[in-house]
Formats: sequence, C-alpha cells, structure tokens
Amino acid sequence: MPAGQASGGGQVKSAVRTVELLEYFAGRPGMHSLASVQEATGYPKSSLYMLLRTLVDLGWVETDATGTRYGIGVRALLVGTSYIDGDEVVAAARPTLDRLSDDTAETIHLARLDGTNVVYLAIRQSRHHLRPFTRVGRRLPAHSTSLGKAILATYGDEQVRRMLPETLPALTENTITDREKLIEELHQVRRTGYAVDREENTLGLRCFGVAIPYRTPARDAISCSVPVARLTPAHEQTVKEALFDARDRLTLATRRL
Repeated sequence: MPAGQASGGGQVKSAVRTVELLEYFAGRPGMHSLASVQEATGYPKSSLYMLLRTLVDLGWVETDATGTRYGIGVRALLVGTSYIDGDEVVAAARPTLDRLSDDTAETIHLARLDGTNVVYLAIRQSRHHLRPFTRVGRRLPAHSTSLGKAILATYGDEQVRRMLPETLPALTENTITDREKLIEELHQVRRTGYAVDREENTLGLRCFGVAIPYRTPARDAISCSVPVARLTPAHEQTVKEALFDARDRLTLATRRL
C-alpha cells in the first residue's frame, strides 16, 4: 500500500501514527529516546525517525540539546488552549465556577469525559495552604473520581459495563476496583444527585461531584475537592448545597448549547 493511503477501515496510517505519537508524549512528560519510543509504539525505527523529525520541524515535538531525545512540543499547547478558549461550556461556566469557589473556599474542577477518563477543563484553586495541586489537561480514570462517577451515573448499567472492564485499576487502597460494585455506587449517585470520591484518587482528599445535565447522557461535571483534615459535617453540607446551586446555574447557562 502506498505511503499515506487509507486502510480498509478508512484510516490513513501516517495520520494515525502521528496522533498516536502525540498522545504517547502527552501521556509521558519529559524527554524520551528513539529506542524507548520505538519499543512503546512498535513502529519501524526508520519510519519513526522520519516522522519524529517532521514533527520536530513543525514544532509538535521538541528535542534536547543532543537531538536524540524527544518530547511534546509547544504547538500541542497552542492547540490545547485553543480547544478550551473556544469551548462554549467552559465559557458559560466561568461565573459559576468563580461563585462556587467563593462559596466553598475549596478547589473546584470542571471536567469532561473522554473514553474512560475525565479531563480537567477548568480549575479554581483553594485559597487554603492545604489544597490539591492540579492542572488543566490532567486526565484521571473516571471510576476513581467524583467527576467521573457523576457522569457515569447518567449512563445505563449496560452502557457502563460496555465502557469499563470487569477489574478497574487501583489508584489508592480505597479505589473501587470491581465494576459491579462501582455500578452499585452509581445507583446511589442517581438517588442522591451527587458522587463522592472517598480518597479513591488521592489519599487525604475527598471530592464531591455533580454532572451538568445539558445533554443526556452527560459529558461534563463539576466537583469540589476538600482535604479530609478540613472536612467537617457542616462544611460537607455547605459544599453539597453549593454544588447543587452551581449545577442549577450551569443547567440554565448551558441549556441552548
């Protein structure tokens, strides 16, 4: 098959490899040798080298001073920020996220489901010294986060079974690793209207999340993260009420999207 020709599935091999390379670097910060990239991707070394050199010339991949190690380039950052800057939900959510941050004084996240992960689209950092350190663009497994659980709860049980494997990876000793147990918890999320991450993603941190129902099933959610050392019953109630208020505000703000 000539280089660049579409395969039977309609995909162009060189385009697929380019995207897979960028995703490889995006998921592995730092610089990587040609040998390590080749081992991870399985691409022929000669064609991999030519593809990397092309991406370097275009600014999508960078090299170190020796020219032998590779990492994600600045062009990827420009595209990422362009996605967020142009997203209507992120724009509509800004006033609500600001108010939620003021009402709780805790760290606030807006995230979107991407496959079996959630990706942070916007963050409001807590004013407290003790707080989680997160960044826009971070990806976390949906099953271990309140954001992901809130979104997954808007799917049917069979849809969740098709999306997730029977055994889920553990991020902490508290992570739910059995899909059926997770589905049982999603039933509870539907009843209460909110999801809880009980130190399942980060020890010492509890998070509460609600889905934004501007589409069904949902794809976005907001959450509030609180260190357990600061989480009293009264503060937990304040957080939940503030999240419900934020959800209602975002429902109105996004109803035409």
